[in-house]
Amino acid sequence: MQYLVIGSEGPGFASPKETLEVLEKGILPTFDALLKLEADKKILAGGLHVADRGFVFILEASSNDEADQILRDIPAWGVLKWKVTPLQSFEGRANKERSIVEALKKKHPSK
Repeated sequence: MQYLVIGSEGPGFASPKETLEVLEKGILPTFDALLKLEADKKILAGGLHVADRGFVFILEASSNDEADQILRDIPAWGVLKWKVTPLQSFEGRANKERSIVEALKKKHPSK
């Protein structure tokens, strides 16, 4: 299963000392986790919003539970706003639409 994941509204910084702490303890470990997920082929594509404190990626997981656990393991999980949308494949949707067309043709044959 694939999921569109958006992490947004990352933390701001009040001082240089706080900036250093947040970057070292939160942001850089989050990037390390995302890079590992990318290397492990759990993140298929993604990146950061330009000039914003957020990111977007396509997550590959075998179930909703696995997707939830992967996201909870990201260091910034507790400080970001998350939006996760399950995706349907193009092929899956096309097959569904083809079956609807066939069913309609059987029900209402052309003369």
